[in-house]
Amino acid sequence: MQRRHLLVVLLLLVAVLSLLPLTSGADESTGRGIVVRRDAAELFVILPDGVRFPEGIAANPRNGDIFVATFDTDGTHPNKLLRYDRHGNLLATKDFGGQAMLGLEFNRADHKVYICNFGASKIQRIPANFNSSTPVEDVVDIPSIGAPGDRTEPNPDGSSDTIKFGSNGFPAPNALTFNRHGDLFISDSFQGAVFKVNSAASCGPCPIAQTVHDTLLATAGFPPFGANGLAFNRDESLLYIANTGDDRVLKMDTTTNVITVLAESINGADGLVFHGKILWVCANQADEIVGLNEFGRPIVKLGDFLGINRNGTPRGLLFPASPVIVHGKLFVTNLAIPLTPAVGD
Repeated sequence: MQRRHLLVVLLLLVAVLSLLPLTSGADESTGRGIVVRRDAAELFVILPDGVRFPEGIAANPRNGDIFVATFDTDGTHPNKLLRYDRHGNLLATKDFGGQAMLGLEFNRADHKVYICNFGASKIQRIPANFNSSTPVEDVVDIPSIGAPGDRTEPNPDGSSDTIKFGSNGFPAPNALTFNRHGDLFISDSFQGAVFKVNSAASCGPCPIAQTVHDTLLATAGFPPFGANGLAFNRDESLLYIANTGDDRVLKMDTTTNVITVLAESINGADGLVFHGKILWVCANQADEIVGLNEFGRPIVKLGDFLGINRNGTPRGLLFPASPVIVHGKLFVTNLAIPLTPAVGD
């Protein structure tokens, strides 16, 4: 039986932050003053047998409960929303059947977990203290708007290339975040968009209040997911947006909605979380977590793929997808796609 890991980074964030002034000599092998801890991932829980591919993650800061959603698309394994306590004990499971899920977000305003139901192209929510029989509420259906227009990319020789984005119009909600006013922001990976729902806790079903549709939010790369992880900076003047297929982290001015590139070459930039002065990025193709400063420069790298255990589970990180910070620790879902069972010794 293949099983998938959910991991917690060993280093307390306060300890990571305290190292930042010393980065000029923190790792001589890189020569760039980056704090590198390849063995920084420790097992938190293994999902129940038959439950695979943990992707979305959120946490209740009051009690430390961790919520995990699975992204299983083969049609034979059920998708689950799981609730663990801060010690890793499984408290509740909600069955979503064949509807694969991506991002999760806990809303302090109504104490509910908001869910990117990828399979149904909608956002849903459920009380944080849910059990197997708790009903799921619909929040908003993601509209089909198609891909954005063409994007022109300059070349060093002065020429340029034009990227044309195909789209079947399938709405693909991937990640969620709330601002301090309770407005919900949703990324759409296939349509190259970010949607906004005003005061999401007070409506349901809700109207889409605003859509940002930009060529920088689309991708023709691999994995074929454009706009992905979302996170605000401290004063919410910027919304950070991962573009997985383009290996980029973008930033959007929340006053003008103008999008620019913050960082390049983050291999498979996926889930985001902002803490203190660091933007933490799951680099799913590099099997690591990258910490960026305000200029988009990598200053911390945590985790790595360290092989496969005898029981077929990965050691370290394998396709880290989504992060959340709770009680001073960084928890990460280990999506682990693909992973084969251990063979022989």
